[in-house]
Amino acid sequence: MADDRSGPHPLRLVSGSESAIIGTVVCAAVIAYGVGHFDSTAQLSVAIASTVAVYWVAHLHAVTISSSITRGLHPVGALRHALGETAPLAVASVIPLGVLLLTRLLGASLSASAWTALLATIGLLAAYSYVAGARSGLDLSGRIASAVAGAGVGLLVALLKVALH
Repeated sequence: MADDRSGPHPLRLVSGSESAIIGTVVCAAVIAYGVGHFDSTAQLSVAIASTVAVYWVAHLHAVTISSSITRGLHPVGALRHALGETAPLAVASVIPLGVLLLTRLLGASLSASAWTALLATIGLLAAYSYVAGARSGLDLSGRIASAVAGAGVGLLVALLKVALH
């Protein structure tokens, strides 16, 4: 029997995982920019949520059109398909926003909370990459290298965003 590694997964790390990764990278970029640029948790939270929403709508539109073209789906069917495929992008901000809000509720400064949320997004990217390495059959050192590469992407996004602003 063939090893079927596709299909649904609780963290959407199999089917639709690219959407979750895009959403996580977008969160990292907004949080990196937001450190020192926003005066309140509400401002940073709205910036994260609205930026993710813009990327989600763009991705939703692209997948809908693509599904109509490549699969011959009626626009309504294509939209249903796209909603399922792109949902992880929309919910990718839940963990970083949760970390931001929880650390603020626990008394951390906005800056410390934002940096903690940024580290959480980088940790998510490392975890996604580790899982990708494991699912592709890499040994432990390969999985760790994959995780380091994923964390590196998060760090690169953060550094670029900070350097450009």
